[in-house]
Amino acid sequence: MNLEIKKNPIPKKFVSYNVNGIRAAINRGFIDWMIATNPDVVGLQEVKCIDNQLDMSIFTDLGYHVYWHSAVKKGYSGVAILSKIKPDQVTYGMGLSRYDDEGRIIRADFDGLSFISAYFPSGTSGDLRQQFKYEFLDDIYGYTQDLRELHPSLIIGGDFNICHRPIDIHNPVSNKNSSGFLPEEREWMEKFTTTGFDDSFRLFNNSPHHYTWWSYRANARNNNKGWRIDYHMTTPALREKIKRSVILPDAVHSDHCPILLELR
Repeated sequence: MNLEIKKNPIPKKFVSYNVNGIRAAINRGFIDWMIATNPDVVGLQEVKCIDNQLDMSIFTDLGYHVYWHSAVKKGYSGVAILSKIKPDQVTYGMGLSRYDDEGRIIRADFDGLSFISAYFPSGTSGDLRQQFKYEFLDDIYGYTQDLRELHPSLIIGGDFNICHRPIDIHNPVSNKNSSGFLPEEREWMEKFTTTGFDDSFRLFNNSPHHYTWWSYRANARNNNKGWRIDYHMTTPALREKIKRSVILPDAVHSDHCPILLELR
């Protein structure tokens, strides 16, 4: 007797979203938006709560499996993955406690496909955190280079806290000395996107004025004075399978907006 093992389907529709506090986003209509958008997998960043501070049935009732990696410090950072398809394996963190204690990386492995929700550090609060950010960039580069050898079909979705090129920021001249657009950060992004990862949005769209984050100050969002710092980075093995990679600026549950990647 031949018993065929039925495999789970591979997810096709991915959303990444820095919600800047999941409870605040829910109060602004995030769940209704989720229902309307209906992604297979959602990577969240800056959830800013531990799992027992939120009734997870709000997600499980929609058919999602919930995987939560919060920071040790309450009300800070934290990432999560919500998936309608149960992953084969979920990995919390990247094996380095100085980052894992801040809840910055979570990975779900499916049959032949892996998805990471990532929240890169910001350096805007001063030199110490900027140095921490540079150290994180060095370490996550090595981590993802090793990982893509093990998982050739890999998606890294999330808030990288870096604008890659002048096209990705509303005023590159005045921001040339701002954390998130510093030469060293941009050089790292150039290295990252030329050694095994595609900025999937730019596979489809090379025009300016597409942003994913806006300051709450000076009516920046209404004037579209933003930064593109959220990405779906994909390995070359997925290049021919990507149907679309888009920004969804009409979602207003955060100072970021979600990004969407869909595979064929």
